[in-house]
Amino acid sequence: MKEAVKNVFLFSTLIFCLGCSRIPESASHYIVDDHGAIIRMDTTCKYIYLVFTGHEFAEGFPVIHETLSKHEIKASFFFTGDFYRNPDFKGCIETLKRGGHYLGAHSDKHLLYCTWEKRDSLLITKEAFEKDVKDNYLEMERFGIMKNDAPYFMPPYEWYNLKISEWTNELGLKLVNFTGGTSSNQDWTYPELGTSYVSSDTIFQRIIRYEEQYEMNGFILLSHIGTDPGRTDKFYNRLDDLITYLLQKNYSFNRLM
Repeated sequence: MKEAVKNVFLFSTLIFCLGCSRIPESASHYIVDDHGAIIRMDTTCKYIYLVFTGHEFAEGFPVIHETLSKHEIKASFFFTGDFYRNPDFKGCIETLKRGGHYLGAHSDKHLLYCTWEKRDSLLITKEAFEKDVKDNYLEMERFGIMKNDAPYFMPPYEWYNLKISEWTNELGLKLVNFTGGTSSNQDWTYPELGTSYVSSDTIFQRIIRYEEQYEMNGFILLSHIGTDPGRTDKFYNRLDDLITYLLQKNYSFNRLM
């Protein structure tokens, strides 16, 4: 697993460089990228959207939940079907649902939909894609989370193309991704990756620097509910400090929907 992750790291970081390319006519303050995903919410409002994804790990849940509860913040969580069906994570999911957080889909098996090297080259058929997404929602239904409750879909690896966006729309869902520029989504990296490892302090400082330079209205700030045990420098342990800083900057926090 770690070897496979190493191979995708350099390509995943390319997402940082993707600019905001077009704004949908139906929501002129929302930003959509060239590949059809919403990458920033209403830029006229001083809201930040905390987003957490999960597939294999969830050890950060107690810290994340305690921090969100402390600040009375609702966040958005995107989990794979494997996460939803894992009995070890049942209590976490039920607690988040009771707390009014957004619970969404992140694919059933965390498949890579298109190649890193040539983004418009698909690695999955439409039928396989639809099954992967629908199976994810079937697992969510066991927790009383219906499709209408969770219209946003976060693609696995946060990697997709226009065809994936088109297929997502045909399923009645909205493709969503994080806002680039802060490295927050690199909180999964671990020291074994060498120079590709991004420490929590680096991530924290990059978020602050981004906010100081550009502001973060409508920002979708993504990190993970759990990470590989090889990473002992867990970014969720800095979540309280980060929220406190952003509150001092007069931001409010919201969940999707």
